[in-house]
Amino acid sequence: MKNQKGFTLIEMMIVLLVISVLLIITVPNISKHSSNINTKGCEAYMKTVEAQVQAYKIDNNKTPTFDELKADGYLKSAEGKCPDGSLLQISSDGAVTKQ
Repeated sequence: MKNQKGFTLIEMMIVLLVISVLLIITVPNISKHSSNINTKGCEAYMKTVEAQVQAYKIDNNKTPTFDELKADGYLKSAEGKCPDGSLLQISSDGAVTKQ
């Protein structure tokens, strides 16, 4: 008898079936949580920006704009956008809110 190494067609089909079932289960769950992830990311970014606004106010005794925060190195980007794409604004008292 010959010693043949490798997978049979049936074994390959079973592996593909298992992978397909795992993908069918995981992909819908990931897409459901996408909006939740963006919301949490926006809340965290807003708190970060608010903390940087407070630090700027302590250092300079005035409420900054996003451009001033970027220019002085408090933020990397002056866009003022959340991960979900919504714009942020800084009020005169230093609170950061969504538009």
